Amino acid sequence: MIAIPKIKKCKDCVKLGTLTPSYYLLLHNIRQQIVATLHNGKQMTIPNTLHALKICLAASILLFILLGCDSSDDNSSEGYVKLYNLSKDSPSIYLTVDENLSEDNDDNDHFEKTYTAIAYGNANSNISLTSQDYFYQLAWQNEDSATTEDLSVIYENSLNVAADIIHMIVLSDSVLSPEVMVHKIPVIDDEDDTSNDLFNLRVLNMHSNQQAIDFYFSKENESFNEAILVGQYSYQQLSDNHKLDQDDYIFYITTAGSDEVLFKSSSIAFAYSSQNIMIVKENSGAGTSPYLLDKMSDSQVIEYVDAEAEAQFRAYNGVANHEELESYQQTFALHINGVSDAPAITSLPYGEVSDALTFASGDYSVDLTSTADNIPLLSNHLLSLMENTNKTLFFYAEQEYVDTDDDGNIDENGDGIIDEIDVNLFSLIVENSLLTSIYEHEIEIVNLIQSDDFSQVSVFFVRQDETIESATYHSEIYYKNTSSMVLKNNSYHVFVVANDNGSTIILNSFELILNEQSDEQFLILETSINSPTGYKTTLFSQISEQE
Repeated sequence: MIAIPKIKKCKDCVKLGTLTPSYYLLLHNIRQQIVATLHNGKQMTIPNTLHALKICLAASILLFILLGCDSSDDNSSEGYVKLYNLSKDSPSIYLTVDENLSEDNDDNDHFEKTYTAIAYGNANSNISLTSQDYFYQLAWQNEDSATTEDLSVIYENSLNVAADIIHMIVLSDSVLSPEVMVHKIPVIDDEDDTSNDLFNLRVLNMHSNQQAIDFYFSKENESFNEAILVGQYSYQQLSDNHKLDQDDYIFYITTAGSDEVLFKSSSIAFAYSSQNIMIVKENSGAGTSPYLLDKMSDSQVIEYVDAEAEAQFRAYNGVANHEELESYQQTFALHINGVSDAPAITSLPYGEVSDALTFASGDYSVDLTSTADNIPLLSNHLLSLMENTNKTLFFYAEQEYVDTDDDGNIDENGDGIIDEIDVNLFSLIVENSLLTSIYEHEIEIVNLIQSDDFSQVSVFFVRQDETIESATYHSEIYYKNTSSMVLKNNSYHVFVVANDNGSTIILNSFELILNEQSDEQFLILETSINSPTGYKTTLFSQISEQE
């Protein structure tokens, strides 16, 4: 009897595509045919034996071609790379992986790829790479072009991509003097995790105060009294892997050795046998907790704030004087119903923004009254404050032409004058940006221009070598709407224009200079009887100095 060896699967080759599972199954079936041929009946004929040997020889050749390696050969194995951007003042960062940084390498097999830019607090999905030595660069888009040659490099280094390892590149500190660490995390592919409903958890402390922390967890129906200590972690320390039951958990953070809870998450669900990293980072929001928590999986990052975090808001008075607003002298008081009898803002003049007010997160009812005689101007407008958020509440007046008899005619006597006008006050709430990039800044445009001649305006940010027609940065905004735009540091000539009966008219224009000291700003568009064009623009920071 001829002994036919079993087809052994090269783990790395099968996993990485050199020998796919379908090819492995084909070879296994060939072996089965050989065995069946050799053992078909008690008597073996020479033709059958020769046929079996031909099959065996073909299978051996196919096996040699497909495998090209043995179980000890890792040349075709895969590792993974991802970039996690924790540099608060950086713009979005591009990761480029290159076999050779030489610019004159024309080899068609040369690997070089630049991946999607990563904003602060975000990360790539795991990027699959053949395990070998690479160079990598971190860069930002200084020009309009996003090609690798035009990116501004802030860091570069070499990286040995090992098989079945996730190489997590963490960018932290200022983009002007970045710190980069690479954490090597083994890929966990444990069948017992699925069968036993387990998931994998690590902790990484990246809080900028560099103070050690204690990290706890409890079930969602438990309190800190029942919480279990995962471990104590110093700055930049990545914990060992922990296996936990798939369930809903609450996480707690204290300073090392303390039992005072400084952060408590909402309930977080873990429903899959996945790898997760809980990353502790700095809080820039309105809440008093110094910590935020990122939950990083293979494909996404989800941010969690302190479940008991406070919120802040400011108010902007965009209500000009109007004859239909009796006793209103361009100043109002703001009341938060059910919080205090005293107004939260006692006197806010037209065109100004208040200081930030801090409240517990929740839903509130807001009233406005005239400062002079406390006459109601607006009642029961919703102010919804989510944990850790910072918002600005814009108040503005809107004219409404009254059609008393509903006949569609607002000039009943035909004298060319609208018979009756009502003026009502409305509110518009906008969440403030928490970006702190030094190379680019967010401009939030708020359109409060009510006009019978046009329903939207266009804003163009024109650089020195551009015109309105060629401007890269521009936006169209309807009345009572907002539009956000991120501009790179530069000098801009800003034009606010509208289309009136086929003609383009300039409502306002001004110079805007953005540099490393600039803030994220609001650009408010309004009507004004004091402006030569009848319209005005107002710029102010999205975050007040006291915040």
